[in-house]
Amino acid sequence: MSGVDEASTGSGIDALPEKQGELLRKAVRLEWITIGVLVVTIALVGIVSGQSQAMKAAWYEDLLSLLPPIAFLVATRIIRRNPDAKHPYGHHRAIGVGHVVAGSALLAMGSFLLISSAIGLFNQEKPPIGTVVLFGHSIWLGWLMVAVMALSVIGPVILGRMKLKLAEPLQDKVLYADADMNKADWMTGVATIVGVLGVGLGIWWTDAVAAIVVSFSIVADGISNLRTAIRDLTDARPTDLGGNKHPVLDKAVDAVKRVDWVEDAAARFRDLGHVLHVEMFVVPRPGREVSVDKLREIETLLEDLDFQLHDIVVVPTTTIPEFLVKEDR
Repeated sequence: MSGVDEASTGSGIDALPEKQGELLRKAVRLEWITIGVLVVTIALVGIVSGQSQAMKAAWYEDLLSLLPPIAFLVATRIIRRNPDAKHPYGHHRAIGVGHVVAGSALLAMGSFLLISSAIGLFNQEKPPIGTVVLFGHSIWLGWLMVAVMALSVIGPVILGRMKLKLAEPLQDKVLYADADMNKADWMTGVATIVGVLGVGLGIWWTDAVAAIVVSFSIVADGISNLRTAIRDLTDARPTDLGGNKHPVLDKAVDAVKRVDWVEDAAARFRDLGHVLHVEMFVVPRPGREVSVDKLREIETLLEDLDFQLHDIVVVPTTTIPEFLVKEDR
């Protein structure tokens, strides 16, 4: 076997190259900005919500929206710790736990929006939207609701796009799920505006129907993120942000197969968060000696191939485990 890779004994922050480290710091700043925007939005929506079902749903949804950025910040804090006897693989999987929290928040938000709006529609609730006096003038409260919701969608649109740009190079699924939450935020905001205006026009059911339509998309995103998070935590084959087979898996095996003394190779990978744990099985060519130095060369080859190939074990063997070469059925 090869010697212990010093890189694998460091923290989750140490595992990241300089470029990804800087991107992670930007992501942390974005999440703090997100929390600030949400706190202001929650206060404003709470003030003008009145009896509108869509406005109340938007307020509860904004509360749930705090969970993904908080989960990201906590996970990012935890991965700074080094491996120890109790955590021999390090604390990388705090990212996976954060992904579960973010996916659960999305699913809970969509489910709440769907159920509460469906009940309101079934009961034919007709939310009254009254008036408020501002500067000596009587103003329909619906206009204030529309203004607040219009302002509230600006932040999620901008922040969500910025997070998606960072999530891809970082391969950060918590950040990706939070971008989905931002999408849910602005979709809910638009649906709320439609609902409030519909009530103002006397079409009472638009308030609930608009919320129900949006809820289906949010529930789907929640289920998708939660499924991926659970798969990663139960050591399923790593996937990319879209849930497809991670491209670096075949890339790593193909690179090892091209080594001159290797007859065949296969690997199993474990998603640890930002990085992957790799067990690379290699079958030497007949008559070729295998030394620690040769195994170390393969380890270095993989480390240089992609920053995500981090905690690597190279195992010389006479045969490849059958389950590693079977195609998925």
